[in-house]
Amino acid sequence: MTGFASRSLSGRLREISQRLARDTSGLALIEFAFAAPLVLGMGMLGTDTAYLVITHMQISQIAMQVADNASRVGEQDVLTARKIYERDITEALTGAEKLGQNLDFYSNARVIVSSLQQNAQGGQWIAWQRCRGAARHNSSYGVEDDGKTGKSFAGMGEPGRYITASPGTAVMFVEVAFDYEPITPVTVFEGRRITYTAAFNVRDNRDLTGGPKKNGMYNEGPVAKCAVFSANRPI
Repeated sequence: MTGFASRSLSGRLREISQRLARDTSGLALIEFAFAAPLVLGMGMLGTDTAYLVITHMQISQIAMQVADNASRVGEQDVLTARKIYERDITEALTGAEKLGQNLDFYSNARVIVSSLQQNAQGGQWIAWQRCRGAARHNSSYGVEDDGKTGKSFAGMGEPGRYITASPGTAVMFVEVAFDYEPITPVTVFEGRRITYTAAFNVRDNRDLTGGPKKNGMYNEGPVAKCAVFSANRPI
């Protein structure tokens, strides 16, 4: 009886083993369990890559928009050269906030507006500079009063491709730095700083004298000081 029972158990185990070997009903679930993390990771990477590209485009547009607006602002008077006030630049910087509203822009960015002009000796000169944003980023191309005298300051921009101002006019040179934040848990692009520059020549005949020691900027309105790192509108 013992031998018969043993053979019967062995036969049943063999039969169960064969049935399990032929059973593929859970195969798809097992494959999905292995593939799901890879597919999910690739999907998140693709999403973040697309978002990074869109953010690059948006930061580039903000830089151009601020430079364009800064080149147009000023007191409207057809009889005299257009005067530019502190409030005008503050409003131009507010425009960047509106354009980057979906990015919580000024909490993660820094915008630097420079007025590139010619000094008394015909050299290039950053006559004034205004900033806004909480990101810790200083200008890569110069600070206010660089090139005030002489001709040692070549201009703003990349070496060999310097942007310069012509006599009697100014160039609005804008730098934007933005700290990118991924929208997915993928950290491949985390910590990236996106930077863009843009420059526009002033559109009209502009008064470049300004008030006392203002170098082309008239003192009326809040001052967007470059020593302040804040997302708030200057007051």
